[in-house]
Amino acid sequence: MADAHAKNHDYHLVDPSPWPFVGSMSALILAIGAIIWMHGSTPIVALIGLALVLYTMFMWWRDVIIEAHKGDHTPVVGLHLRYGMLLFIASEVMFFVAWFWAFFDASLFAGEAQQAARVAATGGVWPPAPVGGEATKIFDPWHLPLINTLILLTSGTTVTWAHHALLNNDRKGLINGLLLTIILGVIFTSLQAYEYAHAAFAFDRANGGNIYGSTFFMATGFHGFHVIVGTIFLIVCLFRALKGHFTPQQHFGFEAAAWYWHFVDVVWLFLFACIYIWGSVGAVIPAE
Repeated sequence: MADAHAKNHDYHLVDPSPWPFVGSMSALILAIGAIIWMHGSTPIVALIGLALVLYTMFMWWRDVIIEAHKGDHTPVVGLHLRYGMLLFIASEVMFFVAWFWAFFDASLFAGEAQQAARVAATGGVWPPAPVGGEATKIFDPWHLPLINTLILLTSGTTVTWAHHALLNNDRKGLINGLLLTIILGVIFTSLQAYEYAHAAFAFDRANGGNIYGSTFFMATGFHGFHVIVGTIFLIVCLFRALKGHFTPQQHFGFEAAAWYWHFVDVVWLFLFACIYIWGSVGAVIPAE
């Protein structure tokens, strides 16, 4: 009888879990609450939904970690987890493609004669100099944006150092590399917040902004949000490393965090090259 129930395959058949249902209901509450909030009501429903989503994420990932420690994550399961992470990153790439598309559509075709409204809004140039308005004053890409680029690239090297330390069973190198990466991520976010606070252009037309501000803040802002998520991801990995988790043979959680962080690095390089450098050609840059 025991042999009849023996596991003779490399796959993990998960135990019954409440989290898919709880997560979907939490997301529904969050969506309804956000709609109610956008229509001028209280944000309490949205905050409840957000709290439930975060709780579901914590509990679900906790169960996944328990499964890994029980030995359920065989090499085949680990390979499939990596496929899943790669597909998630691919979906994130498509997400950013939308913001780049919006930026290039507005900038490359700012003077299309067929679209009178666009010409009026941009003045037929990029960055915009709307008809009857002043030219948009943008950031100098070779000051704070360049510093932030160097910080993020350095953080990519420190997380790689942490990964190599883990593969060589160097716990001290793993912890130090993760700690440095987190510090650099926090510095990057702080500098971007400072940059936003001193922007000479606004996000929306109601505050004197234009299409440049909308595309700039959406693209760089969502990247900043991903940096914050990645930093939290690495903080969790740091606490797990301090508790003795991860081995050279099994460390998917850390590997996923490192892949995500490198993705954030690469996206920023495109943002810096396209929006900050290429988008500043011929623009008005305020004196420091």
